[in-house]
Amino acid sequence: MCGIVGIVGGHPVSQRLLDALKRLEYRGYDSAGVATISGGTLERRRAQGKLINLEMRLKELPLDGIIGIGHTRWATHGAPTERNAHPHIVDGVAVVHNGIIENFAELKAELEETGADFETSTDSEVVAHLLAKYRRDGMSGHGAMQKMLKRLRGAFSLAIIFQDEPSTITVARNGPPLVIGHGDGEMFLGSDPISLAPLTNEVTYLIDGDWGLVSRTEVMIFDSEGNPVTRPRCASMALADRVTKGDYAHFMEKEIHEQPQVVARALTHYVDIAGRRVAPLSARMDFANVSSLVISACGTAYLAGLIGRYWFERYARLSVEIDVASEFRYRDIPLPPHAAALFVSQSGETADTLASLRYCKGNGLKVGAVVNTTESTIAREADAIFPIFAGPEIGVASTKAFTCQLTVLAALALGAGKARGRICEDEERQLVTSLIEMPRIMRQVLENIQPKIQLLSRELSEFSHVLYLGRGTSFPLAMEGALKLKEISYINAGGYAAGELKHGPIALVDENVPVIIIAPHDRFFDKTVSNMQEVAARGGRVVFITDERGAASSKLDTLQTIVLPDVEEIVAPMIFSLPLQLLAYHAAVFKGTDVDQPRNLAKSVTVE
Repeated sequence: MCGIVGIVGGHPVSQRLLDALKRLEYRGYDSAGVATISGGTLERRRAQGKLINLEMRLKELPLDGIIGIGHTRWATHGAPTERNAHPHIVDGVAVVHNGIIENFAELKAELEETGADFETSTDSEVVAHLLAKYRRDGMSGHGAMQKMLKRLRGAFSLAIIFQDEPSTITVARNGPPLVIGHGDGEMFLGSDPISLAPLTNEVTYLIDGDWGLVSRTEVMIFDSEGNPVTRPRCASMALADRVTKGDYAHFMEKEIHEQPQVVARALTHYVDIAGRRVAPLSARMDFANVSSLVISACGTAYLAGLIGRYWFERYARLSVEIDVASEFRYRDIPLPPHAAALFVSQSGETADTLASLRYCKGNGLKVGAVVNTTESTIAREADAIFPIFAGPEIGVASTKAFTCQLTVLAALALGAGKARGRICEDEERQLVTSLIEMPRIMRQVLENIQPKIQLLSRELSEFSHVLYLGRGTSFPLAMEGALKLKEISYINAGGYAAGELKHGPIALVDENVPVIIIAPHDRFFDKTVSNMQEVAARGGRVVFITDERGAASSKLDTLQTIVLPDVEEIVAPMIFSLPLQLLAYHAAVFKGTDVDQPRNLAKSVTVE
């Protein structure tokens, strides 16, 4: 959600700023811009829409300058127009901003009374006007920055250049992440390490309340009270070669096919492959002495948590409370003593999830983070970190991160069950063996089902509405399949518990609404087939996703059936997610939508 980059160095920066912004496209955006100081003057170029438009603008009107900042904007306050694009410039001050200034209306009214003339509809412009006012009052950039920060309420990361201080970028963080990259005679900054991957592998993460001054050779960081502080340098795990599509048409397609590899990598950290055992967890989280479990997340991560709930309840006999983080954080939940909490987030920066984590931690709960980015805020504030090892995921619609989240949650549930004496050694060996075999089965499925999925997706892309049904862990999987389809193809889709069909959704069933039924041959199978027959009896177009046993035991002439290998119940969600991802992907391709950067969506949601 929005992206910031900055470079202060000894060579022209505009092209490198543009290249860095391209590496942030996955975050979601609708306009972009850069500003540099050239010949002692601030200059900027902005464009609505994709970065290709900004690139053309820079070809028409090049920017010189060895210091500069850039931004991709995801619109919150004000339409996605060039006028509202960042950077904002006021009287020699250029600002780029991620987040939301909650008291911007109050500040804007105050500034307008002093004669300020606002050009945009954004909340961000108040930052530039405040700084410009304080500079006119005689303050240095350092003093103006410190005073301005005390006026802001909300979530923000900022990068600022002052025309009369042409060798320094001023930065601040309160919520959305900001990373400083260390180079040789150059310094860089970005919203995440991916933007800096080709430029440096040594980074410093600002924490909430930090602000600082970045020059070519040094970084000075201050806390919220203006006291100098030291933040550690660390090696960045982001590699430039991981953010290319390779031979695939889209990042999403590549990431779907990377799943066998990344799931196998995740498993090596959570199970003893040779011994067919779960790795010990007590050093990170003592599930043996936990009374209950709280799980919270957003979007696809929340649906992974819903599936995880079934596993923790079944294998560890732990009572699980789960809610979407945007609701959880405001519910004033009476948290039981000796409970623990898990927070699932791909980016590790999701604002609502972070707020929920802080609520639980403030109430004395032991907190664990299931994250893809171990340097993220959620990871740093958690008591225990459970990395998912998915690697960078660029497509906005999550695929490999989802299956890695599921893999880690399954392993954690088994580990909790073992610690609590709820699974015996033979059962542990059988379940872990199923997990270990999963990457091979995933690879087999991806190789075998593509032709049928493509034909089905072409037909699916012609419809305006689709229903997904499932029971047990297939219920949240139905919601995930529907989410994927509507995210990237813009087809209206809904996922429901199959048992709820007669309580409303069946009213939608006719020949114009395909119904995708997810039904591995598990303990729920017969009941799900009954729901499928109810759909078929009403002329519904049924797509039946099942396994070999399911296909053999249930045959209806009206069905289009996708048959997957027989697998153990614990790995079925990971295997059955593959055709759902491919259906959404190919339907979007046939519709001609922007698969990797669907409209209005952001990869990292760092505001409420």
